[in-house]
Formats: sequence, C-alpha cells, structure tokens
Amino acid sequence: MYLMIVAWDLARSEQTTTSLRDYLRGYAVDAFTGLPGMLGKFWFSNEPRQIWGAVYLWSALAHADPARLPSRAVELIGYEPTSVSVFALEAVAAGADWSKLLDGGVVHA
Repeated sequence: MYLMIVAWDLARSEQTTTSLRDYLRGYAVDAFTGLPGMLGKFWFSNEPRQIWGAVYLWSALAHADPARLPSRAVELIGYEPTSVSVFALEAVAAGADWSKLLDGGVVHA
C-alpha cells in the first residue's frame, strides 16, 4: 500500500479552507467514492495557516497518479499543489475508534 499526500498553501488563491468545504460537500466526496485502486481519501485543513490538502491510501503505486483523479482542486485553487509526496506504507495501527471512519462523508461542520 502507498500513501500520497497532496497539499496547497492557499496564500495566493482566492479560495480558503472554508470555501473549499463547499467543494467537498457538492462534488469531491461523491466523485472520489469508489475510485478504483483507492482505499481511502482523507481531506485536511489548517484554517489559521490556510493549508488544504488530502491523504490518499492506494492499493498499488500504479494507482497514485494525480493525472487520473477526478479532482477539480487545481481549477478552483488556481495552481498546482504546493507539495505532492508518495510513500510506501510500512504499518497501520487501528485505534479504538477506527470504525468511526466507516461512516465517511464530510466531518467538519
């Protein structure tokens, strides 16, 4: 398995972490649900620093190709990610609340 971490510094964008939550609700969660080769996608934000991004969990390295993703983030943000990194997943420890991830969807109010 592989992790891909994609992040944007929104300092040069008209978008904010708040405005991008509408993108999650209106498009992204549904667009990425069921994507072949993707085991999960976790969006993250840091509102004070205006950082936005996602962590992908892929079943194989061949699937971790940003060009094949249904993302509209570059279009909305106005430029390519500040950082894209891919890592081999070495181990996973499931916490007591791991099953709460199965609910999916947008978790931020």
